[in-house]
Amino acid sequence: MSIQVEGITKLYGNQKALNNITFKVEKPEIVGFLGPNGAGKSTMMKILTTYISANEGTALVNGFDVTQEKPQVQLSVGYLPEHNPLYLEMFVKEYLSFNGSIYNVTKQRINEVIELTGLTPEAHKKIGQLSKGFRQRVGLANALLHNPDVLILDEPTTGLDPNQLVEIRNLIKTIGKTKTVFLSTHIMQEVEAICDRVIVINKGEIVADKKLNELRDSKEQTVIVEFDYRVEDAFLNKLPKVKNVVNTHGFVYEITFSTSNDMRSHVFDFAHDNKLKILQLNQKNASLESLFRDLTSS
Repeated sequence: MSIQVEGITKLYGNQKALNNITFKVEKPEIVGFLGPNGAGKSTMMKILTTYISANEGTALVNGFDVTQEKPQVQLSVGYLPEHNPLYLEMFVKEYLSFNGSIYNVTKQRINEVIELTGLTPEAHKKIGQLSKGFRQRVGLANALLHNPDVLILDEPTTGLDPNQLVEIRNLIKTIGKTKTVFLSTHIMQEVEAICDRVIVINKGEIVADKKLNELRDSKEQTVIVEFDYRVEDAFLNKLPKVKNVVNTHGFVYEITFSTSNDMRSHVFDFAHDNKLKILQLNQKNASLESLFRDLTSS
């Protein structure tokens, strides 16, 4: 087990940032840790990386206790915080060599990490000369220097342009093939592009922990149907388990059902029984954004 969290609670004065959090992460796995701003994501990551201590509960990283075995945890973890701390006046290779000396990393390993993160053309530039996308690569390279089994990334793509986003996401996916990646974000596109599994936190409590496809299937389902003439919404509301009916345009309707079961056959039978002619009938997955809103709206 790469990460094992049991009953973690963290207080800041009277404010409960985390409330009895429990979850596990296997290797290799890319897990998205989602939540709105202030939900407790960064606090959990700081506990896992031994920066702060919890008030209650236990957390193990690579089998090491984050409170009792801090040095072993730190050797097991590569951490990229939300605000990537870099020495802008240092050259890329110089910076990585400087940090690598802490772990007695070889020159060969430094060159391997530079190549892995696509920094070879920039290795002899000052960090201050780099774009934000390449600075994020330097942060990832630094986190990977000592070849940790667990990579913890806090909002790794904040502020990147679309091209930089694609590059960093592909890099994280490559790393996730051999390592555990625990990725904090509130950007839904990030999750869909990178993650295998999603843990959603809201107000310091876990409100969902599922594989991405399971999360999509767990709430509701929308069917798009087009008839050959206008049908009253109230008439379509007679279908079983209907949650909402929207006439999007013309004779096209989006019917949302409060079930994960495929309801297209029910719509077809309903149309047949009521002598309605169907021109198209498709299933539409609920967007991750809407699921996120449902889970974190309270």
